[in-house]
Amino acid sequence: MSAAENAALSQEIVRAALERGAHLAGVARIDDLRESPSHRIFGLLEEYSGVGSTMALGRVHGQIDWPDKARSVIVIAVRHPEEAPHLDWWRDGLSGGTEGNRLLIDAGAELAAWLAAEHGIPARVLPYHIEKGGIFLKDAAVLAGLGCIGHNNILVTPEYGPRVRLRCLAVDVELESTGPTDFDPCDGCDMPCRAACPQSAMARIVRTQEEYGLEDLPGREGAYARDLCEEQMQTDVAGHESIVRGDDGEPGTLVRYCRRCETACWVGATPRK
Repeated sequence: MSAAENAALSQEIVRAALERGAHLAGVARIDDLRESPSHRIFGLLEEYSGVGSTMALGRVHGQIDWPDKARSVIVIAVRHPEEAPHLDWWRDGLSGGTEGNRLLIDAGAELAAWLAAEHGIPARVLPYHIEKGGIFLKDAAVLAGLGCIGHNNILVTPEYGPRVRLRCLAVDVELESTGPTDFDPCDGCDMPCRAACPQSAMARIVRTQEEYGLEDLPGREGAYARDLCEEQMQTDVAGHESIVRGDDGEPGTLVRYCRRCETACWVGATPRK
């Protein structure tokens, strides 16, 4: 495949993803991902077993199981607007955990089916968890040109700010990358995201360039305390609501996780009336 054909295929894949339910999409190369900040720093961070993690027997701390033979990833995103908070509510018994993640799963499955039918390219929707063979999605999104990492330590996109959720598909084809981008609304921002955090998780520098040997640190300059963010998630879990699950009438729980560092961001926000 020529360079021009490769680039054209990447753009065709992006269009196909948008037609199948994604609000944003892009392509990144596995070789670039291996050198991205989160993947490089992962083994140097303290082991994490809090909310959102999962256990894997025999796993070595810092281990990343790169998808076998994969050469590129397709990143898809769906919007989680502040005015539709239910998309981000965690409900046990719901496939995918949240309605927004269910949208991502469906869009990924449709895109994989299209790739196989139209181009004979097998695609694998990667697990969300690193422990189960996933990758760091925000790094993939940056390399795919979807946005930048903000002062709140999450992806900020031009269209929707940080109010998006991500998934990736791995393919064994070397596709032309669609990023990164020069977009950076956080340069010079007064950081309302940090002020909004109920745990002050980004109030001080907790990691340094000297300690980790790279410039791109969590929270941009090392100002992100994961343990404090974890405390808020534990508080959210403790404050869960009791619900009735589906049609079976079984009791369940609903958790509204904190999103204040997202909703405080002015980028891509819906104007308030």
